[in-house]
Amino acid sequence: MADKIKFALALLLLIAGVAGFYLLAEQAMILRVLAVLAGVGVSAAVAWQTEPGRQFFGFAKESTAEAKKVVWPTRKETLQTTGLVFAFVVVMAAFLWLTDKSLEWVLYDLVLGWRRS
Repeated sequence: MADKIKFALALLLLIAGVAGFYLLAEQAMILRVLAVLAGVGVSAAVAWQTEPGRQFFGFAKESTAEAKKVVWPTRKETLQTTGLVFAFVVVMAAFLWLTDKSLEWVLYDLVLGWRRS
């Protein structure tokens, strides 16, 4: 039950931060943005104190660690892959154009007998 109350409080704090942005309409933009950031920060801090919040932040930390393990392709590999994709697109475009024109010729000229002038 305490976790639900904390989440409700976190949601209210987040809403208060966004409302602060609109209530401070005549203030400098930096103050309006700081109101939103303060609402988000305090809301996250309160949410962190719940068990689901701790699990979420643990998951986010593990996800970051996994993302750092990714082996990114080199520039050469990226250019080669991009070249292959581009070549495939050109070949496929030519194939589809040729198929379209062939079907057009078969249907309009041979089957229907509509000659273009």
